[in-house]
Amino acid sequence: MSLLTEQLDGRGVLQLTLNRPEVHNAFDSDLIGSLTEALERAEDNREVRVVVLSGAGDSFSAGADLNWMRGMAAASEQENEQDALQLARLMRALNYLDQPTVARVNGSAFGGGVGLVACCDIAIAADGARFGMTESTLGLAPAVVAPYVLRCIGEHQARRWFLTGERFSARQALQIGLLHEVVPAEQLDEAVETVVGSLLRTGPVAVRSCKRLAFTVAGHDRDRQRALDQHTAKLIASLRVSAEGQEGLAAFLEKRSPEWLNQE
Repeated sequence: MSLLTEQLDGRGVLQLTLNRPEVHNAFDSDLIGSLTEALERAEDNREVRVVVLSGAGDSFSAGADLNWMRGMAAASEQENEQDALQLARLMRALNYLDQPTVARVNGSAFGGGVGLVACCDIAIAADGARFGMTESTLGLAPAVVAPYVLRCIGEHQARRWFLTGERFSARQALQIGLLHEVVPAEQLDEAVETVVGSLLRTGPVAVRSCKRLAFTVAGHDRDRQRALDQHTAKLIASLRVSAEGQEGLAAFLEKRSPEWLNQE
């Protein structure tokens, strides 16, 4: 089962755990679909007060699964666009969920995994976690998750991390606004429980109103995001089938350097 769902001790806390530890909880179509469905069910369930998202094992999420990437490399531009729209639906469901969400970042997050962190209302990470928007090193772009990550860290920070594909530490993620708190790994559950307790002391209707207020003041909502998703899906689809994207994906899958690193 790629996603574990646990309703905790009658308080209305829904724990969702990405459960593919053997591949560092990387995305494939099954995990994307399961998590999207779980979030959409949660939104319709007023007994759910808080959603906590985490990963099984030592990682939060490594982003795209290797076999999934292999399939997308061989797919048409139209198929890639439809695939990207499914990921966009997941991110939209998480970001605009009525209930408050907490990312329990138990380990490293890359690519789409960073997107999940950015989509949560509150993000708390273990101090050993590492992060990266590494798509540019594959000749791609973090198109689908870019709106969410950019809102977290701001345009200037996004321009660095999107362009360079560098990896960065939990402390750096805290400094640039991706995370709210960084704690030693052994204190992660306690830190998450503290913020969950604070959320449970608030009025459910007030919290939903506060969340929607933040979106309104920031100038975006679910409908505007859906329109933007059409653009980002087209962008990543075109990059995946481009000569550079094909070379970058092939190099990654073949565990070699892409050709552009060998050019003088």
